[in-house]
Amino acid sequence: MTEDGGDTQALVDSLRRGDSEPLAALVSLHRERLRRMVEFRLDVRLRGRVSTSDVLQEAYIDALKRLPHFAADPDVPFYVWLRTVTIQRLIQVHRQHLGAQARDAAREVSIGRSNGTEASSEKMAELMGDLTSPSHAAERGEMRERVRGALERLEAADREVLALRHFEELSNLEVAALLGIQPAAASKRYVRAIERLKNALEAGQPGHGGAE
Repeated sequence: MTEDGGDTQALVDSLRRGDSEPLAALVSLHRERLRRMVEFRLDVRLRGRVSTSDVLQEAYIDALKRLPHFAADPDVPFYVWLRTVTIQRLIQVHRQHLGAQARDAAREVSIGRSNGTEASSEKMAELMGDLTSPSHAAERGEMRERVRGALERLEAADREVLALRHFEELSNLEVAALLGIQPAAASKRYVRAIERLKNALEAGQPGHGGAE
């Protein structure tokens, strides 16, 4: 559900006026999106040690405390704000559990106003490989490695845009708000990232003699 629906927009408007009661209902609407985002961004070393539900519960408490910040920025969509709060909580979880290693596990990528844990090329490639037929394990493994290599050759900003659009399934308007740029610029950045990924994949094909 988006914030365009009348009932949902009424809850958002009430939240902006300082009423904290609608927060639980709004978070519930977006819980599945947030869960997928946390599982996608969680460092592999913490899988099985950190509960996604605990991260989301702590993020909800953080959101309650930061409602005045949401009310003070009328242009930011609710989900973009909520995702930012959740990402900040996830970064704290990484630092808490990994200590000095958190610099590697939770690298902060700045593109526009977006600060968060960097999208993992390995995880993105794994998810892309899962889209192929499970009856062709060898082909899936080969494709996964090709995709991972291509993603590694991209700049972090390009990987991040692809992650936001394809794996978190943010709309172009949400990506634009997250990055602090105009929708047209967000669209161009996405198209450019797709083209660079395509070129990187072609460059990594066996027998391909060209360079990027």
